Amino acid sequence: MHTIAHIINPVKVPITSDLHYAQPITFETMRRAKAYAQNKVQVELLTTQFPEDHEIIPNYFTKTPNLTQSVLDVNDASFKKARKLPLIKDILDRAYQHSQADYIVYTNVDIAVMPSFYEAINSIINQGHDAFIINRRRVANHYTSVAQIPLMVSEVGRAHPGFDCFVFHRKLYPHFVLDDICVGIPFIGISLAHNLFCFASNFKLFTNLHLTIHIGMEIMKNWGDKDYYQHNQQAFKQVRKQLMPHFNIQKFPYAEQPFYKRYISWLLNPSMQIGLCMRLEFRRIKAGVKYWFYEVVYKFIFDKE
Repeated sequence: MHTIAHIINPVKVPITSDLHYAQPITFETMRRAKAYAQNKVQVELLTTQFPEDHEIIPNYFTKTPNLTQSVLDVNDASFKKARKLPLIKDILDRAYQHSQADYIVYTNVDIAVMPSFYEAINSIINQGHDAFIINRRRVANHYTSVAQIPLMVSEVGRAHPGFDCFVFHRKLYPHFVLDDICVGIPFIGISLAHNLFCFASNFKLFTNLHLTIHIGMEIMKNWGDKDYYQHNQQAFKQVRKQLMPHFNIQKFPYAEQPFYKRYISWLLNPSMQIGLCMRLEFRRIKAGVKYWFYEVVYKFIFDKE
């Protein structure tokens, strides 16, 4: 039986925040999914949090040690507005260090899960995948209470291209390069995804599974706070630089599609970078041309029979 540790980062928010109603729904759907998977897969529900967030976390979660730093502590620049955003590496460190589960799951705290979520993850693992991403479904934002969960999970919703549910074998994590990427800001999804592209032996992107739900139909969110965006943008440049020797375009999503389809998919997906994909595609073509050139030369010189 596989063991799965699912970690999230709850945060105490004012009543005006979308997370005020989204988080309790997330908590409860995780509890129900764990109960649904009972005797089929062993699931640990984990959180990591700042000390002030404890009071909102249900007792069916195991609280790993509190976070001790945020993006405010690692960036020398002065942010115009102080936001105590955790670093993704600190969150995942808690899961890796305080659980011995075979697989680690990370989702944004506003991502609810279907009752069959953990059982489906177990089935995907049994297919031989050591890492995968599950894209969410979007539903209308009129779901605001735990009592509405039965109707919410019954809604088919619409697809979303972004990456916000990551599953990977624990043996991969020591290889990850995450720099000082913080949560709640663009470039977190692309950073995690590119680590999976690099280090997984059998990665897969699932775009049409009805397993995770986000309340709200928006595709691109207005994040504001350009200084935080710029921080993550610069951190991702460092991540990409260190991962570059490990990149193989054939391990990227959509690489198996026909030429025009894969380029359109790379262009339209907000968690992919078309410039990087084109660069890696050229590297693959260059390596192939070099291989066949030497094949022809060696055959001409040495194969005289």
